[in-house]
Amino acid sequence: MTEQAHPPVNGKPAGRFGGLAVYGERRVFIMLLLGFSAGLPNLLIFDTLTTWLRESGLTLEVIGFFALATLSYSLKFVWAPLIDRTAVPLLTPLLGHRRAWMLVTQGVIIFGLWSISTLNPSNALIAVAGFAALVGFFGATQDIVIDAWRIEAADDSRHGAMAAAYQLGYRVAMIVAGAVPLVLADLYNWNLSYAVMAALMGIGIAGVLFAPREKAHSIRAIPVGDVPSRPKLEIFEWIARLAVIAVAAMFLGSGLTGQSAPLNALFGLFSLGPDGKAAVAAALAAKPEGVYLQFALVLMGLAVMVMACWPLPGTKTRPGAYLAGSFGQPLADFYRRFSGVATLILALICVYRLADFVLNIMPPFYIDLGFSKTELAEVRKVFGVVMTSLGVIIGGWSVAKLGLIRTMVIGAFMSPVSNLIFAWLATQGHSLSALTVAIGVDNVSSGYAGTALIAYMSSLTSIGFTATQYALFTSLYALPGKLIATQSGRIVEASARAAEGTGPFAGLRALFANLQPGVLTTGAATSGVTPAALGAGYVAFFLYSAIIGVFGIVLAFIVASKQTSLQARQKAAIEEEAAIAATEGQPS
Repeated sequence: MTEQAHPPVNGKPAGRFGGLAVYGERRVFIMLLLGFSAGLPNLLIFDTLTTWLRESGLTLEVIGFFALATLSYSLKFVWAPLIDRTAVPLLTPLLGHRRAWMLVTQGVIIFGLWSISTLNPSNALIAVAGFAALVGFFGATQDIVIDAWRIEAADDSRHGAMAAAYQLGYRVAMIVAGAVPLVLADLYNWNLSYAVMAALMGIGIAGVLFAPREKAHSIRAIPVGDVPSRPKLEIFEWIARLAVIAVAAMFLGSGLTGQSAPLNALFGLFSLGPDGKAAVAAALAAKPEGVYLQFALVLMGLAVMVMACWPLPGTKTRPGAYLAGSFGQPLADFYRRFSGVATLILALICVYRLADFVLNIMPPFYIDLGFSKTELAEVRKVFGVVMTSLGVIIGGWSVAKLGLIRTMVIGAFMSPVSNLIFAWLATQGHSLSALTVAIGVDNVSSGYAGTALIAYMSSLTSIGFTATQYALFTSLYALPGKLIATQSGRIVEASARAAEGTGPFAGLRALFANLQPGVLTTGAATSGVTPAALGAGYVAFFLYSAIIGVFGIVLAFIVASKQTSLQARQKAAIEEEAAIAATEGQPS
């Protein structure tokens, strides 16, 4: 499908600012409510909850286990095929496939949060942990369904606006879940705080009830007519295959999150003692070796998942056919529809935000420049949120105005170019105005690029496989960035040492000739270099991060060219088939 320069909005051609009209549509407003519903549970089951747990007198070791409640968000692609293929009795005929699932997940989340609000962690810790895990699982499932509805309810010109509305709603929910419970707990108590949060999930229910049905949903059939039914043997096979999938989930859980608990739970079957568990935790925490181990665990988990779904050699069975179809068909469908460019598309998804992901040293960078916590809170958490929201809105407008492919290419430039602003900030030292400019530029850029990527990944899915394909994209796209980001601190300090004396970055020290007193001093002492050399190290790092972003730019141009050509060929083939059918239908 070729892109229009000005896609129609509400049936009318979009003018210069016509792309903004999509934000007034019902589906986009509903997406704002559903984004809020998606963002609310995440913080409530770990970040905010840990504050309550600490006030209840629990140890940090016990509190750390509650991070497992959020593990479901990293593993949601494991059960996404179930959401694609299973209807909800009674509700699906009334509401449609996606809205029925949304209502179920929201109901369970409300039940879980309300249950937590009736408990006291000091004497009901196991129950609190159980309900937190329940909220985490159904919160992740809600994400799967909302993403699928967003994609299936929008046409091509609305993907950007829908993605933008989702992000805005999600960010508002994160602010609410992070701040409001603390205020209510301070004024009243934690139980009332979580009861109010459970009530706020009603916003999501309102969104579901007022949302239109998705345009279409088809449960793709898995042909098993020629496979004989063996009920008793199939029960054992299902148990065995699901057990292998559980093992794969444990590998993937530790690999995607860096937490040792899933792996220790697996090794616990072999009576791994406390020393062995501590060794696993230390191996994952090591820098940078731990991230290499995480990457290996992800690959191992995926390999075990393939084994669990692979048909038995020489024997056709129904469990094998169902699992192979559920996990294999979505991937095969993606490669069939994007023949010749599918692997490049997956590579682009992995590197598109790479220049952003390597910036994991920003808090120390700001502290080294001498900014106070109050200054950082005002600029990053208040002004920064506003600017990110502005970038999100501009990104949605750009998709409607310029088209998805053009927006993707523009977004590919955003991260590396915005990283250069931090190199400039390093030379300004402690300057609140410079910090404001840098945060503003970076957050607008990240909001724009994030919206572009979400809209693009949404456009890659197909009806019937929407949940599975999108969940897989979102679960894996940040992994390469996590691997490279482990080297960020080393690069800064190595570049700083290289800037001393006559090293290759020595010329960068001249940028810090008029450095204010105290700026970079503490960080330089810690790293064993001069303040000017540390500044040069930061500049070199930000230049390096911008160069990394060039890979995304190059891939964006290649994919845009190949995908546009593919769309043109597919359109020509459809038109040719239609012409042949019309000719054959004419009387001789």
